Amino acid sequence: MDQFNAQYHLPGLFEFYALYRLFLPLFFEHREYFYDWCGIGSIYGAPEGCLWGGGRVSCGDCDPRDALALLRDYGISARLTFSNSLLRPEHLADPRCNALCRLFESSGENGIIVHSDLLVDHLRQHYPGLYLVSSTTKVLTDFSAFRQELARPEFRYVVPDFRLNPALEQLRALSPQEKAKVEFLCNECCRFGCPDRRACYEAVSRKNLGEPGPEHRCTAPDAAQGYRFSRAMENPGFLSVGDIRDTRLPLGFSEFKLEGRGLGSAMVLEFLLYYMTKPEYQLRVREAIYLDAMLDLF
Repeated sequence: MDQFNAQYHLPGLFEFYALYRLFLPLFFEHREYFYDWCGIGSIYGAPEGCLWGGGRVSCGDCDPRDALALLRDYGISARLTFSNSLLRPEHLADPRCNALCRLFESSGENGIIVHSDLLVDHLRQHYPGLYLVSSTTKVLTDFSAFRQELARPEFRYVVPDFRLNPALEQLRALSPQEKAKVEFLCNECCRFGCPDRRACYEAVSRKNLGEPGPEHRCTAPDAAQGYRFSRAMENPGFLSVGDIRDTRLPLGFSEFKLEGRGLGSAMVLEFLLYYMTKPEYQLRVREAIYLDAMLDLF
C-alpha cells in the first residue's frame, strides 16, 4: 500500500472481526468513498485469555485463523498486542501465546506490539519473522527517552505517549529515519495531565496474568462517563484529520494509530468514518455496515 501517504493502525482484530469483515470490502471496492491519502497499515488486537496481553484486557473470541485470512486477502498486516509490562521468565513458556506467534509468523508480514524487554528477547530469538512495535504502554512522555527508543534497531515502530503529540518543534527536528518509525496515537481520551497512566496499564497487565493486586480507579473528574469521542477531540493530544493531512504528513510522518479495543464496534465505526471516510460518503458507509449486519442476523 505504498501509494498512500498515511497508514492507519486500527483496533480490534479479534474483538471487531465482524465489523472489519464488512468494512474492508467497502474500503477496497469503493475507494471513492474514502480519502485517497490514507490506507490501512495494520489491524491489532489479542484473543481473550492471552497471558502476554496488555493495554486492555483481551476479549476477542474469533478464530485467529479467520482473522488472519481476512487480512491476508487484503494485504493488511496483523499485530498481536502482547504489551504486558509485568512478565517474568516463567511466563515466556505460555503455550497459547507461543502458538499465536507461530501462527502469525507463518501467515505473512505480521507484528507484535510489545512492552517487556524480556519478551522482546524471546520474540527475536524464537520468532524473527515478526516485526516489533514499541508499545505506548511504556508511557514515553520525555522526549529524550522517546528518541532513545527510536534508536533501538529491534523496533520497526515506536508509539509515544499521546502527550508528546503537541511537541511539533521537537518532532520536526527528527531525522527522516526517526520520523519513519514514529506511530502517533491519535484519539486518546485520557486526561492530558493524568499522573496514573502507567499504573492503569500495570493493573491491566496484572489482570491478564490472573494475579491479585489493587484495582485501579481513574481519578479524572469525568471518568464515570467512559470514553467520549467528542471529549477526546478536545484533548490537547488529539490528532484530527486536518492535523494528520495538513501538518503531520508534510513533516514526513506516515503512521497513525487509533485506539478503541475496549469501546465497542459502533464507536470504532465512528473512528473509521471520521478518520478515513469523506464526509459526503459517511452516511452511505454507515448504512452499508448496519444494513449488512442486520441481514446477517436473519
